[in-house]
Amino acid sequence: MDNLSLVSVASIFTAGLCIGLGAIGPAIGEGLALANAMRALAQQPDRANTITRTLFVGMAVVESTAIYCFVVSMILLFANPFWNYFLQQAGG
Repeated sequence: MDNLSLVSVASIFTAGLCIGLGAIGPAIGEGLALANAMRALAQQPDRANTITRTLFVGMAVVESTAIYCFVVSMILLFANPFWNYFLQQAGG
């Protein structure tokens, strides 16, 4: 297996690992946040506007981690800085 194949396999594997592990944390965090928000709404229904607004802001912050992992995996797949170097070395 040549170096270009190794770089492509490592990039694909790392991108899959990044998006796979990067989606687990936000999913758990969003589930816990929603469960606690529902519990808070059941205990204090008069504060629904404040709880809902805080929930949406918190979920947006948690979801940004998954979006960053998605961006990193897309960079590894489509804009890998090592591709050009190895293509030049391979004569392509």
